[in-house]
Amino acid sequence: MYFRPEKKLGFGLMRLPQNSSNSADVDVEQVKKMVDHFIANGFTYFDTAWMYNGFNSENVAKEALVDRYPRESFTLATKLHAGFFNSLEDRDKVFNEQLRKTGASYFDYYLLHGIEKGMIDKYEEFDCFNWLIEKKKQGLVRHIGFSFHDSPEMLDKILTEHPEMEFVQLQLNYLDWESPWIQARRNYEVTCKHQKPVIVMEPVKGGTLARIPEEAEKIFRDYNPNMSIPSWAIRFAASLPNVMVVLSGMSNMEQMIDNTSYMNEFQVITFKERLMCFDVANIINSQIAIPCTACHYCTEGCPMNICIPEYFSLYNEDMREHLEEKGWTINFSNYDNLTVTRGKASDCIQCGQCEGVCPQHLTIIDYLQKVAEHFE
Repeated sequence: MYFRPEKKLGFGLMRLPQNSSNSADVDVEQVKKMVDHFIANGFTYFDTAWMYNGFNSENVAKEALVDRYPRESFTLATKLHAGFFNSLEDRDKVFNEQLRKTGASYFDYYLLHGIEKGMIDKYEEFDCFNWLIEKKKQGLVRHIGFSFHDSPEMLDKILTEHPEMEFVQLQLNYLDWESPWIQARRNYEVTCKHQKPVIVMEPVKGGTLARIPEEAEKIFRDYNPNMSIPSWAIRFAASLPNVMVVLSGMSNMEQMIDNTSYMNEFQVITFKERLMCFDVANIINSQIAIPCTACHYCTEGCPMNICIPEYFSLYNEDMREHLEEKGWTINFSNYDNLTVTRGKASDCIQCGQCEGVCPQHLTIIDYLQKVAEHFE
């Protein structure tokens, strides 16, 4: 379609480099350098959202990007999340504040954020699809779509009822391709059936596909030792027909340099390489304990200030260790250090707020109990 970026790599402004453990405390100077490198290499797509980096990502987009580059030299996407409006007027309050925060004057792409079973009724109740169409007519949005975390059946229904939606953002990677929870392949096929371009989120699954088991890493290294481990995940997603752009939430310049190096002159993976990715997925799936992508949606409203993704990451790391031999790992100290300023896993009051917003539909309360049993 006419609005496809020339290059398929997008800069996801969700996991930005930080100065401290406070997600809103972004290292803006480092982000500026990353933006400069990204644009200098011909990449143009930037993706943010209302709540990213403790509600600070859109501000950072203004300071690091919008204020420093001509508006037509880049494309900017942001989103309306169902958790932050409760009236028709609220939709515009959020939207207008996003325009102010980013300083963008208009958005190239605007999405209804994270549609799933628990949110679709609210988007319909407040007429958000028609609201998006109106924003486009006003010239405040150029292209309208939504991100999605649910079943292929629901996705098919939405695209049938709302053919005016121009694109769909999906969680898509080789690990989730056949996942019975994420259903990446089937959602991708539904989107293709409706002839809508796909924007890929979580191609590296929150870093899971950058730090894979040694047995899995050996498969990639033996085949091509010069390619980084996360490059396989991003290239897998970018190689799929109908994929418009692949978002990568880059957290430092090293990741930026790596991603732009192989996506600058992007080469589609071969059939053999695709099968290798699935072999690696089988190895990872046999070892991963909690399939968390560290999106941090769960932490913003946690009344006990529990750093859920970090605890899950430590737990996953330990589950890959030979604990019967080691007896103790550094992850126990890392867990204790985190609990100095954050709630323990055992502090969970089982309010369910986290499970209500989890895009992966994880049973977070149960997993926190396992984390507490293991580390405490």
